[in-house]
Amino acid sequence: MAIDPKLLEIIACPKCKGRLESKPDDSALVCRACRLVFPIVDEIPNLIAEDAQPLTD
Repeated sequence: MAIDPKLLEIIACPKCKGRLESKPDDSALVCRACRLVFPIVDEIPNLIAEDAQPLTD
């Protein structure tokens, strides 16, 4: 299930307060500024900075 675009407009990275983007497969949210990936589990974004993974291109 895709993340609602309106939700992406209002949520922010918990670390830098930057913009979050949805991964193409909707499995996670990405902060390009911090280079962190926040997983989406059972359609709920996990925005705990300590649980985020580094972004690998």
